[in-house]
Amino acid sequence: MRQIHRKAWILALISGVLQVLIFPLPGVHLLCWISTTPLLLAILRARRPDTLQLADSPASRLIPATPAQAFVLGYASGILWYAGTCYWVYDTMHQYGGLSAPAAFVILLLFCVYLALYQGALGCLVALAADRGSPFHRRALIMAPFLWVALELVRTRLSGFPWNLLGTVEVDNVPLARIATFIGVYGISFEIMLVNAAIAAAFVVPRDRRKALLVACVASVFVLEAGRWLPLPAEPADRTAYLVQGNIPILDSSRWTKEYFEGTLRDLGWISLHEPARALTMSSAPNLIVWPESPAPFYSSDPFFRNAASQTALRSDAWLISGSVGIENARISPLKATEAFNSAVLVSPDGQWVSRYDKVHLVPFGEYVPFEKLLAFAGGLTKEVGDFRAGTSREPLDAGGVKLGVFICYESIFPDEVRQFARNGAQVFVNISNDGWYGDSGAYAQHLNQSRMRAIENRRWLLLDTNTGVTASVDPEGRIVRRLERKFRGTLVAPYALTSVTTFYTRHGDWFAYLCAIISAGILFWGIAFTRAQGNRYGRGTRTGVFGA
Repeated sequence: MRQIHRKAWILALISGVLQVLIFPLPGVHLLCWISTTPLLLAILRARRPDTLQLADSPASRLIPATPAQAFVLGYASGILWYAGTCYWVYDTMHQYGGLSAPAAFVILLLFCVYLALYQGALGCLVALAADRGSPFHRRALIMAPFLWVALELVRTRLSGFPWNLLGTVEVDNVPLARIATFIGVYGISFEIMLVNAAIAAAFVVPRDRRKALLVACVASVFVLEAGRWLPLPAEPADRTAYLVQGNIPILDSSRWTKEYFEGTLRDLGWISLHEPARALTMSSAPNLIVWPESPAPFYSSDPFFRNAASQTALRSDAWLISGSVGIENARISPLKATEAFNSAVLVSPDGQWVSRYDKVHLVPFGEYVPFEKLLAFAGGLTKEVGDFRAGTSREPLDAGGVKLGVFICYESIFPDEVRQFARNGAQVFVNISNDGWYGDSGAYAQHLNQSRMRAIENRRWLLLDTNTGVTASVDPEGRIVRRLERKFRGTLVAPYALTSVTTFYTRHGDWFAYLCAIISAGILFWGIAFTRAQGNRYGRGTRTGVFGA
């Protein structure tokens, strides 16, 4: 790897830093349009030519990296990106998971070096597509957006961690974000990568064409970003929800005494019924009250918890959703083990517990330990939240004819999984969460923006209720209509509306991402076959890369 030019290393690391800054620091979102440009240039201008291999190349010209070199450049950029955006993994596991500082650091390091493989793969594939016989590398730059989206899809489906998909950075750009109703957040990622590739192209074309291409790129960015400042009408809302932000501290289970438990439930009941009226002189009666996912041991089989939830629903004459630990098989049969679920229960206005949603996509090392026997040392991560079982259904909860698409915390980062609620008839989304696990890091804001993108993709109001904040009402354009700030105990009077309209994305899912994956695979396989055919024809290997001259 000594052959990689120093400038290529610097460009790859700059790209990693730029990708960190855009998630989600305010005021720097414009950097997304150049965030991956340095990495592309690093791959395409990575080393000096081998004069034995390419004798006609000027000594000063830099040529594309080999696939292995490009992988290393992308890998280094990816490690920096994940370390900078997901640093909160360390605090979560050390402070709340019970791991020692060295063990938590090792887990964070393994997390970064694993997920960075995707940016390494991007580098490798871009290098394979580069035109080694031409200084312009058109095919590599054209393919880059397709490859990026394809790898985002693989990261979502294979690794199960689509945190901070690139398109999420444009969640505040309402006109641009609307394309997500057709092609999902992946389509916005494609658009951003297309501009990055065009800017990279401006640095590899002849100098006499560079200025014109850069001007065109700047104009494109201006047009794409202009939507942030357009005055757009508000979405009508004719219903009201009370979103309770309990701000309950995350405590060791031994500190949850009977007195503390009962006092916490009394507080939740009080702020559910009295806080809205005190905060607003003209408070609308709620159609729905929501309690968040919380670190409290609220078991669905606990009579005291059940009574508190039922009484709140009765007194407010409203439906109530509450995070809880769903229990199955308790005391039913000694031959059948008790199972616990991370659940959301639905209570009717007459105090009856009518249905429950069990979280389907659990958090690895937070709600269960994968490969538990091999990773026994990480068992402390589940000591606070338990060893949960996964649910199996994404059917909406029926609140007297109103279909509620309820999902829990981490599930909101999965585009295709959330859209299934809308496809199955959900008229409004309800996301309950406990972002207290993230501590004081920026992860809560990253999570908020990803949840907002789900509202845009499916044109649904989103009621986002978190334990420590941000609790918010989000309209179908992804705009925060009303919010409670973090670390505040109170109730948000949240406007919302119902809709049964389905978007193209709701009906067809990640079709665009799959199309990008098919195009990427097809072109790469065609290139490999073409190269081999050329080599066989002339009785020697080609010197111009996978795609020939």
